[in-house]
Amino acid sequence: MNTLRIGAGAGYSGDRLEPAVELARDGQLDYLIFECLAERTIALAQQARLADPEAGFDPLLATRMRAVLPYLRQGGRRLRIISNMGAANPRGAARQVLAIAAELGLHGLKVAAVEGDDVLTVLRQHPDWTLDNGQRVADLGERLVSANAYLGVEGIVEALALDADVVITGRVADPSLFLAPQIHAFGWAADDWLRRGRGTLTGHLLECAGQVSGGYFADPGVKDVPDLARLGFPLAEIDGDGHAQITKVAGSGGRLDVATCTEQLLYEVHDPRCYLTPDVVADFSAVRFDATGPDRVLASGASGTERPEQLKVTVGYRDGWIGEGQISYGGPNAVARARLAGQVAMQRLALTGVAVEELRCELLGVDSLHGSSFGQPGEPWEVRLRVAGRCATRAMAQALGNEVETLYTNGPAGGGGATRQVREVLAVASLYLPRELAVPRVHLEVCP
Repeated sequence: MNTLRIGAGAGYSGDRLEPAVELARDGQLDYLIFECLAERTIALAQQARLADPEAGFDPLLATRMRAVLPYLRQGGRRLRIISNMGAANPRGAARQVLAIAAELGLHGLKVAAVEGDDVLTVLRQHPDWTLDNGQRVADLGERLVSANAYLGVEGIVEALALDADVVITGRVADPSLFLAPQIHAFGWAADDWLRRGRGTLTGHLLECAGQVSGGYFADPGVKDVPDLARLGFPLAEIDGDGHAQITKVAGSGGRLDVATCTEQLLYEVHDPRCYLTPDVVADFSAVRFDATGPDRVLASGASGTERPEQLKVTVGYRDGWIGEGQISYGGPNAVARARLAGQVAMQRLALTGVAVEELRCELLGVDSLHGSSFGQPGEPWEVRLRVAGRCATRAMAQALGNEVETLYTNGPAGGGGATRQVREVLAVASLYLPRELAVPRVHLEVCP
C-alpha cells in the first residue's frame, strides 16, 4: 500500500453523525476512526455496567453503526472501522455490532473486541498504591468504581491482522487508534520510534475530529470559518514513512489550514518534546505545516523515542453529590436583586444546617467564569443566579437546590425560571502501573 487514507468520525461520545457518514460515503477511506472516550466517560460507563452487565458501551454505538456499516462493502475500496466505543464493555459492544450487521445483511463481517484495559482487580490487590491526588487505593474503599489503563496499538494491530472489519476497544490512547492501522498497513517495526512518532502526530491532529477543520478554531470576526453548520471532519493521506496530508471531503464546511493545524497541535500537549503515549514518546518540537492546496496541509517534522515502561491508569471513584439551584432576574436592578438572592440562599443554607463541602454562588454572564476580574461596564438587562455545592449525602444536595427554588416567593422580587438538580460526583484520578499488568486480549467473531 502506497497511501493510507484515515478519517476521523468522532471526537467525543456525543459528536455529530453526518460528517462521519460523509467521510464513509465520499472520503475514499481505508479506515474510519471513532474516538469517543474521555476520562470521566469511561468511569461513567463502568458505573452503568455495574447497574446493567449488558450496558457500559457508548450509547450512540448502534446509531453510528447503522449509518456507516453499509459503506464497508460499497465500491472497490475496503473500509474498516476502529473505535473505542466499547468503553467498559467492548465485547457487549461487539455483540451489538454483529447484531446490526446481521440486520443489514452483512454476512461474514468480522468484528473484534479488544479488552485488557480494565485493571480494577489489579488495583484492589495493591491497596497501598497512591493516586496523583495523594489518596491511596485503600482510602477509596467501596467508593472505587473503575480503573482503566491506556492501552496502545498492540490489540488493534492484532485484530487487524486477524482481518477484522470492525475493531471495538475499551480505553486505548486516542492517537493509538490512528497509529495502529498505519503500523498494520506499512509493517513498521515495534521499535521504529521515528515513524511511530510521525504516526502519533497524525493521530493527534485527527483525534478531536472537527476541531482541526475549524470547529474549535472559529471566532467570528477574528478567525472566520465558512459554513460551520456543515463542518466537515478531517482525513489524512499517509505514506509509508508516516508523512501525512491533512484534508477533508471537498465541498464540506469548515476550513483546514496551517492555523487550524497549529492550534490542534498545541491542544492538550504539555511538553512538545516529550508527548507520552503507550506506543512512543513523541517529539513534536520540530513539527511544521505547509499548505499544499485548498483545505490541504502537509504535516512533517515529528519524531519519537522509546515508549514508556509504564501505562497511565484513570481511576474513577464516588466523591459525594452536587446540589444545584438556578433562578433568573430581569429588568431594572436585575444584578442587585440577583446578588441579594444569592446572599439569602447562602444564609438559608447556614440557618437550616445544610452541610456543604464546596460552594459556589455566581451570576451567569457576570462573574461565573472569571470572577470580578474582567467585568464589562454597563448593567445587563438579565442575569441568572446559580448556587451549587458538593455535599456528602444526596439529601443535603437536594436541600441546597430546594433553598434556591424557594426564592420564587420568598424574595427578592421578580425571580423566575427556577431549576434544581442533584447528581452524584464521579471523580477521576490517575496513577501509573507496569505495562505487563495490562495485557490486551482480542476476541474475534463473524456475522453468520
